[in-house]
Amino acid sequence: MVCGPTAVGKTAVAIDLAQKLGTSIVSADSRQCYREMNIGVARPNTDELAVVKHYFVNEFPISIALNAADFEKLALQYLDEIFTTNNTAVVCGGTGLYIKALTEGLDEMPSTDPVIVADIEQHFAEQGMQWLQDAMNSEDPEFFESGEIHNPHRMMRALAFKRTTGQSILQFRTGARKIRQFDIVKVGLQLPREQLYDRINRRVDLMMDAGLLDEVRALYPLKTLKNLQTVGYTELFDYLDGRCTLSEAVDKIKQHTRNYAKRQMTWFTKDKQVNWFDADDKNIVTKVLSL
Repeated sequence: MVCGPTAVGKTAVAIDLAQKLGTSIVSADSRQCYREMNIGVARPNTDELAVVKHYFVNEFPISIALNAADFEKLALQYLDEIFTTNNTAVVCGGTGLYIKALTEGLDEMPSTDPVIVADIEQHFAEQGMQWLQDAMNSEDPEFFESGEIHNPHRMMRALAFKRTTGQSILQFRTGARKIRQFDIVKVGLQLPREQLYDRINRRVDLMMDAGLLDEVRALYPLKTLKNLQTVGYTELFDYLDGRCTLSEAVDKIKQHTRNYAKRQMTWFTKDKQVNWFDADDKNIVTKVLSL
């Protein structure tokens, strides 16, 4: 399993590993699975997809809102398919909750009322993060104090859960790990902060040169969809709505991506099973294969 922050170079290492092992890759990215999202989610390009078979990439329409529980089920199915012909598989991604779902499983949760979910999503689309944080603080202060108040998707889910069940979602988190029928080797890629941030800034510029604005403009009629409430898209929607200049929007994408990378590192460094490597180490694959 190859994990780490955005823009650190996970895709290249995963492809190299998969080629050496003669196997396939399962993406653990919550947005690369959607067909309509390409440039803004740094989806593997055509050549990379041709070199190694990728699962959970470019598979679903953007109208389907998948979550970590969905990914757990799908990823286990993908791995079962891969293991029919290979002894190993490579999982690659930076969505920490998806990786946790696959490696440890998720707690069983009661379902939420779709009408309540839709109402919350509409309010968030109209009133933004401050409304969502205020609602969480008022209705579920326990969750608000947990520190997950900068992730709108988790807050919306927690608020919908509270309004549906009357209980905090935290009360259903047991921390129990599921037993998997395969061994897991976790590999983390890291870079010095300034180097990573510089790489992020340059990648955003390359995305803009590659046509990210045109991609976002084509998705503008669908901008209220949950899957599009993500970095690289919301900022350009604001630009198209006249709320900021294009330069300001690009600067916000860079800032928010750096913030996201910091949260990713905070998440992954808490996992003591991760074997960390310098992303620029030319011998990463050889070292990983020796683990």
